[in-house]
Amino acid sequence: MGLLTLDGAPREGIDDHGIDVRPVAGALGAELHGVDLRNLDAQGVAAVRDLLHHYEVIFFPGADLSDFEQLQLARRFGELNIFPVARLRGVTEPCCTVITDGPDSPPEADDWHTDVTWIAEPPNYALLSAQVIPRRGGDTLWASMTAAYEALSPVMRRMIDDLDVVHDNTEFIRAMLRKMPDGPPARSLADALREAFPPVTHPLVRTHPDTGRQALFIAGGFMRYVEGMREAESDNLLGFLRRHIENAALQCRWRWSPGDLAIWDERSTNHRSAADHFPQERSIRRVEVSGERPYHRA
Repeated sequence: MGLLTLDGAPREGIDDHGIDVRPVAGALGAELHGVDLRNLDAQGVAAVRDLLHHYEVIFFPGADLSDFEQLQLARRFGELNIFPVARLRGVTEPCCTVITDGPDSPPEADDWHTDVTWIAEPPNYALLSAQVIPRRGGDTLWASMTAAYEALSPVMRRMIDDLDVVHDNTEFIRAMLRKMPDGPPARSLADALREAFPPVTHPLVRTHPDTGRQALFIAGGFMRYVEGMREAESDNLLGFLRRHIENAALQCRWRWSPGDLAIWDERSTNHRSAADHFPQERSIRRVEVSGERPYHRA
């Protein structure tokens, strides 16, 4: 990797692979130009992955990938994930998920989270392609959980390093049922989700398997409680950490144009959609790459 700072981290400019790297914020995020996403060789994939691990979210303006091309690119980063609801409905092949907000479907992702932490092995990466973009609003924000952890005092880091948090799908099911007609099919699906995916325990601080860095493992409403704490203690600690990551210094924001592609590391970031475009239509296409069991190693 060319263009290194003194500590070995990539910086702005053209690297050895001809990638034009343009950071978008201080904590995380970079635009990458000069990358042919349809024809990446193994070295190109490795270079993009290294930049992704460093910047945590990377953007390719005007990539304009088809759904097939987006799936093919995602496969270069690992095995593709099949969303749990799709799995329960018998889907056996990965596919892109199209998420559309509009007059009859208000946006509901305006909270900080990382995806599907109520399963034992949450996704490693997500790839999001902009399809229909409102004239105003509809940005997506990311926050660095690595920077958030490092911004805590040494005392606080020592206190939370070995804590575990129980995650479950209660909030996901509530949101799903709001969008479905009430009746036996909806209740049956909710019961199947609870049975197939019972509560799971994850570390509050996770170690990134590729970089070795520590990051807060915050997951919005999927987090139920800190193991071993009284309810008030758990609520106060998780509430503090949720407020902590709202610091704008830990974040970047992307204003979409049709065809833009974002790839982010689910293990070291949180994200949220700015729900300020209702009732305008906003349509995005997402695919996720499967992950491994989160762990913490001192």
